[in-house]
Formats: sequence, structure tokens, C-alpha cells
Amino acid sequence: MKTFTNFSFHMYTEILFGKNTETEVARLIGKHGGTKVMLVYGGGSIKKIGLYQTVVAALNEGGIPFVELGGVQPNPRRSLVEKGLQMAKEEGVDFLLGVGGGSTIDTAKAIALGLANDGNYWQFYNGTKAEKMAPVGTIHTISAAGSETSGSSVLVDDIGDHRKRGLMYVACRPVFAIMNPELTYSVSPYQTGAGSADIFAHTVLRYFTASSSRLGDEYCEGTLRTVVKYAPVALQNPRDYEARAELMLAGSFSHNDVTGIGRSDPANGGEHGLESQLSGAYDTAHGAGLAVVMPAWLQYIVDHGTPEQAARVAQFGVKVFGADPEMGDVKATADEGLNRFRSWIKSIGMPLTLKELGIPKEDLHLVIGRCNCGPDGILRGYMDLDKNDVAAIFSSVVE
Repeated sequence: MKTFTNFSFHMYTEILFGKNTETEVARLIGKHGGTKVMLVYGGGSIKKIGLYQTVVAALNEGGIPFVELGGVQPNPRRSLVEKGLQMAKEEGVDFLLGVGGGSTIDTAKAIALGLANDGNYWQFYNGTKAEKMAPVGTIHTISAAGSETSGSSVLVDDIGDHRKRGLMYVACRPVFAIMNPELTYSVSPYQTGAGSADIFAHTVLRYFTASSSRLGDEYCEGTLRTVVKYAPVALQNPRDYEARAELMLAGSFSHNDVTGIGRSDPANGGEHGLESQLSGAYDTAHGAGLAVVMPAWLQYIVDHGTPEQAARVAQFGVKVFGADPEMGDVKATADEGLNRFRSWIKSIGMPLTLKELGIPKEDLHLVIGRCNCGPDGILRGYMDLDKNDVAAIFSSVVE
């Protein structure tokens, strides 16, 4: 494995962390140049917990005019971005505020890209590099996607081919992220589990690459152990501030590239390419789909990859789940680590099969066909996968 290859790192987002920090939202918007805001949110959850009322009161007290765009759904839709972009242009909006989950933030980013690029945001979800975006601020209410400090955004093209498309560019990082762990107390057990699996996957994404560094590995392994420890605590006691705080920090730092230190490879381990179209097609929780895919993908690497790749999975099992490194051979250690991984996934209420995810066996060929393989039929990642490999992985988790 290569070590210390050239890499680029950029941490842009101002983080304000702790209790009652949401009351500072107007000050931060003014600090970052906002004069008219579009408040982007989902359903009624932010109103139920009083966050909507707090934000509106802060904006009014700060003398910052705003318009609202509600109705963001999980696996956010392009059609709502179109609606929001038109409204933002008509209203003279110059700042986007995403309040809620990752889908809300991703929607706000898409609108902000449109404002800064003559309305043409969709090109960036199809491979064109984004160089500028209108400023976005965030107050997130679930620890999961990490969009609050990353350059990532994902949309479902519900006015086109209904596939998920994503981007990840430095220009797409929010200018600030307000983080109050108390705002995640009301997250349901299922969504807490799915969010934890999502955080875990964003770190796995950067851990399984062709190059690494000791420091990068330590960041990854420590982040993964933190999620393993605190996800069950948050499930047992949803109002445990320490657990919610640790998960909130892990969610952000798993996806802002700190865990990618020392790695020149793009963050594309392979698990996201396998999963992304599951949640896009079936509207399932992204983290739940990742919970199904990750151990099956890693098991396939152990069984069919190179000795070096199998050793990497064994290291993951030892450092994250405490597998015994003296089991006789690398494969035995890797298998034990993956068994412990599966047990943890079940302990946080997440599925391990397509059946548990609600995807019927009869749809297996559709699942395989929708995988994010390249034009050459290969899914690039830590281990490149062809269609036969993809079919074998999904066939192993049908039921």
C-alpha cells in the first residue's frame, strides 16, 4: 500500500458547537454577508421541537428578511430545487439556510449553485466542476450525512431518469454549521441507527483506498470506534448529550476529509456506488442501504481480492471491532471482524439483507442493473468490480 502520496485538504466551514447555538444564526448570516435568506426545511419536525420558531425569531430580531421553502423529502428531489431556485431569483435571495437533515442541506446547496451560476446547477451533478456557490449556512438535526461541513450534495432526478446523482467540490462547503446535539434528541431509533451507519460508511469510504497514512488510519479508526460505542448509547437513551454530541462530531468530521489525510485517492471505496441507487429507486434510508452493502462488499474483498486487500479488512476488524489478530491467518481475522461488524449493525436496528430493507427478491436484477458502474461496466473503488462481482455481492444478501 502506498503511503504519504500528495493530497489536497481544505477546511472552510465555521463550526459553532454546543447548547443553544442556534440562537446565533442571525449573527452568523450577517457575518458571512447574507442580506436576504431562503429558509429551507423539510416537514414538521423542526416546528415540533421549536427550532423553526427559534430561527424565525432570531432572523426577525436581527432584521434579516427571509422567504421559506419547506417540503424537502429524504432522498431530496430535483423538482423542489427547481421550485426553490425560481423563488430565490424572484425574491432576490443571496443566502441559503438549510435547517433539518442532510437532504435539506443538499437542497439548499443545489439552489445556491443555481444562484451563483446563472441557474445552471444540474451540470455539476453530471460531472462539471463547481467553482462557486452562493453562501449556505446550516443547522442540522440528525447526525448522518455530514453535508454541513462537506462539499457533497446528492439529488434524485425525479424529473428525468429517477437516478441519484451527487457531487463533491470544495466550493460546495457551507460557510457555517451550527451544531447543537440537543436538536437530535427527537430523532427516531431507526433514523439514529441509519444515521450512524451513514457516518460509519463515510469513514469506510476513506479507509479503504489504495494509499494511506498512519495518521489518516488513526483518524479513521478512532472515528469508527466512536460511532460503534455511542450509537447504542444514543439508542438506549436518546437524550444522552455526550452520545449525541460524539455522533454529531463524528458525522461532520467523517465527511469533511479529515479522515482522508494522507490519501490522494478520490473518496470512492465502493460501498456508495453499490448503494446509492437502492435508496434512489426504493426511497429507503441511505444509511440502512449502506448497512446491507458494507459487510457484504468487504466479505467479497476478503474472499476474492488480493492478500493486501484482505489484510486491510483484517486490520479494520482488529482496530475497530477488537478481532483477535492471532487467529492463525489473515482471512480468519478478517472474517471474525466482519462477523462483529454484522452483530453491531443488528444491535443498532439496521438490516443486513435486501429483504429486510424491503426490496423483493424478484427485483434483484433491477438492483444489479442500477448499480453505479462506469461506461466500461466497472464500478471503481478499493477493489474494482465488474457486473459479475456486483451480482455476486447483491446475491449474497438477498434474504
